[in-house]
Amino acid sequence: MAWKSYEELAWTDQYLAGPEEYREEAHGFVEAIRQAHRGDPRTLLHLGSGAGNHDLHFKEHFQVTGVDISGGMLQQARALNPDVEYLLADMRVLDLNRRFDVVVIPESVMYMTTIDDVRRVIRQAASHLNPGGVLLIVTHTREEFRENNFAYTGEGPDVHITLLENNYRVSEETYEAVLVYLIRRNGQLTVETDVHICGLFAHQQWLDLFAETGLSTPTEKRHDRAYDRFVLNDGTYPLTVFLCRNTSGPEVIR
Repeated sequence: MAWKSYEELAWTDQYLAGPEEYREEAHGFVEAIRQAHRGDPRTLLHLGSGAGNHDLHFKEHFQVTGVDISGGMLQQARALNPDVEYLLADMRVLDLNRRFDVVVIPESVMYMTTIDDVRRVIRQAASHLNPGGVLLIVTHTREEFRENNFAYTGEGPDVHITLLENNYRVSEETYEAVLVYLIRRNGQLTVETDVHICGLFAHQQWLDLFAETGLSTPTEKRHDRAYDRFVLNDGTYPLTVFLCRNTSGPEVIR
């Protein structure tokens, strides 16, 4: 699972989507977590933490530990948040031998391309939750997926980047996110491409996985406008936020 976008092109993230663009979204997640949690959550495990943009805001509220499978993104995250613990690991097999009040997986769960991989991720996430802890997952469901085109731009001293993305469904359970980068550095143009395969699973499949893992029936919230400014041709980008509590063991309320 190596993607050029998250390794040798990870440096482009700081130009295309700076951390301030994540502030409103991150604080929305924090509010949803506090509504779902019955106590005072203090520790947060972020699976698929990427370049650390969410964490810049999460750490205002929690002690954050970030996990990602891409070394290039972790390098960006550590530079942005030197006070946050970041670990290189696969969320499907993660075992930190620690528990947290909150586990969040904002969108990176989409990189699971089989229902068994999704099951493994949810089980590992649940195993890292304190009793009563909250799991937040942001994803498409199969029913709401849309084939979209996106355009992102960013620039800095002697750097200008345009990123075009096409999402196209290729099977019942997968879609392709094809990325084309136009990178100008000191006036010189280079073109890079990357193809990401992502998973699509039905709403009921998500509910079944939460139930079989021993998590509570999720509270669901809409998160449909996060990418509006990037979607071309009046497209829409619907997302579902699932919030579950770990119901195993006696709940500790601080």
